[in-house]
Formats: sequence, structure tokens, C-alpha cells
Amino acid sequence: MEAKPIETEVLPPESKNADPDLARLLAWILDDLFTIPGTKFRVGLDPIIGLIPGLGDSSSTAIASLLLVQALRAGVPKVVITRMAVNILINAGIGAIPGVGDVFSAWYKSNRKNYQLLQRHAGTSRKNTVGDWIFLGAIIAIVIGTGLVITFMALYIVTSFIGWMFRA
Repeated sequence: MEAKPIETEVLPPESKNADPDLARLLAWILDDLFTIPGTKFRVGLDPIIGLIPGLGDSSSTAIASLLLVQALRAGVPKVVITRMAVNILINAGIGAIPGVGDVFSAWYKSNRKNYQLLQRHAGTSRKNTVGDWIFLGAIIAIVIGTGLVITFMALYIVTSFIGWMFRA
């Protein structure tokens, strides 16, 4: 009698589709993690991370870009992905203003908006091509690059202002 090889699978095959739970979790952590006591207003880590000078806004912008990857995997059309990127850029641009930007980020909730767009438009596009991934890479590079430029500009303005205050 001849022994038959046993085929086992330790890990399930990786899904190429978007994980809706990951996208929802990411949006929840960044925009709705905590409830402000005595109110129904929720705030996430996005405005809290934004309080870190120099690193906060660019970090939250990079993390928010993960929703763009999830959107492309879910078959969201490019025009909607571009709209999602604009939401991230608005949050990053105004978020770079010390104090005011963090309050805006808590109110605007760009990640929740992007998750809702992802849910509404998932599966409405054709199968992704190499060109779609190149488009997404360019969008993410623009989003992260703009976030970094905004962060460095804000740091320059703040340090210049502090230098001006102490020279007088």
C-alpha cells in the first residue's frame, strides 16, 4: 500500500479584495474613538496625533492614505478615489494650522467621509489594471508629499514666529 501525501494549508489564501472591517476600523480609530464626556461628540486619534509638532499631521495623512488603497481594492471608481484624496488634503491643509487645524480635523472627520464613500461606491468599477495602481500610487504620493510640504511650511512659520518674538 502506497502512502498518499497530505496537503495542508496553514494560512488561508490572501484576499485581493478590500477588507471592509479594516477600512471601518481605520476610520473609527482616526475619527470616532473617544466620546467627549457629557456630549455625543466623538473624536479620534487624527486630531490628537495632529498635536505632535512636525510629525503629527504628516503621520495622520499617511495613515489616512491606507483608505485609498482599500478603495481601489474594493473597486471604487477613480473619480471617487480622487474625491477621497481631496478630503485627506483638506484635512491636512487646514490641520497644519496649530490649534485651529486640530479642532477642524475633529469636526471635519475626513476618514469617516472617505469610509462612507468607499461603502457607497464599492464594486461599481471594473476590474483594476496596472494603470489603476499607478494612478493610486501617484495620488498617494501627491497626498503624502503635500502633507509633508504643509508640515514643513507650518514648522517654518512657527519657528520663524518664535524667533521673531524672542528677538524683540
